[in-house]
Order: sequence, then C-alpha cells, then structure tokens
Amino acid sequence: MDYKIAVTRDAEEDLERFINYLIIEKKSMQAAENVMNDFDATIESLKHVAGSLKLCENPRLRRSGYRRINFLNHRYFMLYRIVDNAVFVDNIFHELQDYEHKMH
Repeated sequence: MDYKIAVTRDAEEDLERFINYLIIEKKSMQAAENVMNDFDATIESLKHVAGSLKLCENPRLRRSGYRRINFLNHRYFMLYRIVDNAVFVDNIFHELQDYEHKMH
C-alpha cells in the first residue's frame, strides 16, 4: 500500500533552517541541493515503507505513534505519524540534535 504524505509546516520550517544553514553559513549551494534531493528521495521511499518501520524507542514518542525514517544519504531524519493511509511528517532533525526533548 502506498501512503499519502503530508509534510507539516513545522517540518517544512525544520528543513528550511537546515538548507539556509548550508547556503548561508557553509556557503555551499551544492550541499543544500544534495540535502533537498535526499529529502525528496526519502519522502518517495516513505510512501512505500512507512508502515513497516518500527515505533520510536522513547516511550512518550511511542505513545504518540511516532516513527523515524533516516534520510538515505545524509545525517537527517524525519519523525512521522500514520493516520489511516496518510503519513504526517511532523519534524525533521539532524541526528546530533536532542530531538526527544524538543518534541511535545
């Protein structure tokens, strides 16, 4: 089954912050493009595998139904929920971020 993907405003803002950091701070348009391409590829993969990935280990995130998918080629990941046949990507984090305390 393919899922419909909805990227929330929070997740869009997360991605925008990472892209702006790469362009403005790191001055690398190429790196920003690579991350955007990886985001698109990960979203495409999520359409097919969302239901097969396990729930988060963190008890609070698990109770809320959150799952995690890593970007295919970069150190970012998405936290998402499944409702019926729709996937809601709520946040995007870099793997070094303390994401468990940022989620409410």
